Amino acid sequence: MLDQPLEHACDSIAETRARRRNAPIVRSFFDEATCTASYVVHDPVTLTAAVIDSVLDFDAPSGRTSTASSEAIVAYVESEGLTVEWLLETHAHADHLTAAPFLQAKLGGKIAIGRAITAVQKIFGDIFNVEHEFKRDGSQFDHLFDDGEVFSIGGLLCTVLNVPGHTPADVAYVIGDAVFCGDTLFMPDYGTARADFPGGDAGQLYRSIRRLLSLPDETRLFLCHDYKAPGRDNYVWETTIGAERMTNVHAREGVTENEFVAARKARDATLAVPKLILPAIQVNMCAGVLPCVEDNGRRYLRIPLDTI
Repeated sequence: MLDQPLEHACDSIAETRARRRNAPIVRSFFDEATCTASYVVHDPVTLTAAVIDSVLDFDAPSGRTSTASSEAIVAYVESEGLTVEWLLETHAHADHLTAAPFLQAKLGGKIAIGRAITAVQKIFGDIFNVEHEFKRDGSQFDHLFDDGEVFSIGGLLCTVLNVPGHTPADVAYVIGDAVFCGDTLFMPDYGTARADFPGGDAGQLYRSIRRLLSLPDETRLFLCHDYKAPGRDNYVWETTIGAERMTNVHAREGVTENEFVAARKARDATLAVPKLILPAIQVNMCAGVLPCVEDNGRRYLRIPLDTI
């Protein structure tokens, strides 16, 4: 986890501004191992909170899991006296395992994702050849959000937007003056998410991005990842809709769908498969629940060969 004075200073400024306008207070947690930003979002009046896109630490060579990243979230929630109502996932991540079940055991809250997770479960249920007992109806999650569904975090109204393309099941959460877009957009100097995973679609991604960019320019945009664009030395995971609309290197205003699709497909063809895609998706499509312990007391993940 990054723990830099500048980050804490920025968080303090953001909290002060949020309290002034009754907007959500957002605390970020960046996991450098997976370049993932997780968030605790809370209502400054009721101290009701949601956790978005948490990380379970996973060492692929050894197959060991740990909870250091998510324990930092627990410590923050407890220190601020927050009550967690929601554990939100923007999609079934391919680059890290979710810590939602661990956080639920520690803090409570409902684990939720977009209803189209069932499409991901069908695609990857076949890839992993999971047993018939694996339900592909999303019932592993406590709640499945529909497009346009409105819910609350304390006194904050939240709206769910379907933004497929990176995967069939990506959603963004609009919470007050902030939107959490998952992997759909990255920082303006880095561009957008890839669209070459099973079920991905570059044209659909373009249309989802346009939907996000129709939000007010001043809307704060919180990203799930940052990979440091060439020439930039620091990690950054917050920007604005206006900055994305005007300067995103892949999807700024004026780029047509055909231009975007051609460029996205060309770039995706050069990208390596994410290192954790196989362990991550088979766990994340089950709401973060790890495989059952077998008769020798151990858990096992499936690794399909010559498939992805």
